[in-house]
Amino acid sequence: MTTTTPQTLTFAKAITEGLRSALESDGKVLVMGEDVGRNGGVFRVTDGLQKDFGEDRVVDTPLAESGIVGTAIGMALRGYRPVCEIQFDGFVFPAYDQITTQLAKMHYRSRGRLQVPVVIRIPYGGGIGAVEHHSESPEALFAHTPGLRVVSPSTPQDAYDMIRAAVASPDPVLFFEPKGRYWSKGEVTTSPYPTVAAAGGADVLNRARVARQGSDVTLVAYGPTVATALKAADTLAAEGTSAEVIDLRAISPLDVTAVAESVKRTGRCVVVHEAPTFLGSGAEVAARVSEECFYSLEAPVLRVGGFHAPYPVAKLEHEYLPSVDRVVDAVDRVLAH
Repeated sequence: MTTTTPQTLTFAKAITEGLRSALESDGKVLVMGEDVGRNGGVFRVTDGLQKDFGEDRVVDTPLAESGIVGTAIGMALRGYRPVCEIQFDGFVFPAYDQITTQLAKMHYRSRGRLQVPVVIRIPYGGGIGAVEHHSESPEALFAHTPGLRVVSPSTPQDAYDMIRAAVASPDPVLFFEPKGRYWSKGEVTTSPYPTVAAAGGADVLNRARVARQGSDVTLVAYGPTVATALKAADTLAAEGTSAEVIDLRAISPLDVTAVAESVKRTGRCVVVHEAPTFLGSGAEVAARVSEECFYSLEAPVLRVGGFHAPYPVAKLEHEYLPSVDRVVDAVDRVLAH
């Protein structure tokens, strides 16, 4: 499916079409995971792909995340481009050893002779009223591991562009999909599948974007909290405060330049993510902003995120997740300095 005319797709469907484009264009691409084939995945992101590409390209695997990732690593070493689905964020930990000790290190360990172009799709984050182990945000654990790209789209267009760039990338990519955004809709313009060479330096995997321009404070977010930051910016605008919203897209590598350019203009920064703030991705952003923008900052960099506690039961998740009110309160505090 390639068209220059934008069409309205849900976030989930945009990923589906991105995967379809990759499967159509490169016979070495395959999708694998629990229930990804006949059932189309727990969120139906892979719906219809097995029917169109067959059981050899869209593979239903046993219930064994370590086995899924380990098999994908072996296939990547043989020239394939596997895309693994982990059904929920909390289920990735059985594969943690394979990801951090094998997938992340093989290129470095082989002095560049080996490439392992594996994509691991992980639906993550809260807001859907799920049970334990179904609403976590473990992205910082993987961003801390050198050798992995860790990315998270926030819009249907970026979901489409980024999954294709991730599949074409020579690097292993942890692709965190904000499950609370799966049903959000937006315009998507499709295009020819990128070449591996082009995707290796694809801006969409390396560079943050300015989601909203502003002059008084910079709100930095990624994945599910970009929408929260934009809503907070609307509320702040009604109060006379102009907030710029930066969508990081990638947590590793981190586009410090884009964030610093914004903060040097606004003088204030608030970082928003669903994961606990303690040692989270926002801590790295705050540290880098303090280093790069020390003489421009008018106030300390503040973080708004989850609490340092296990993700709560569904009835309490609205107290745990960053809300518009909590973001606005943080902005009020940095403006008060």
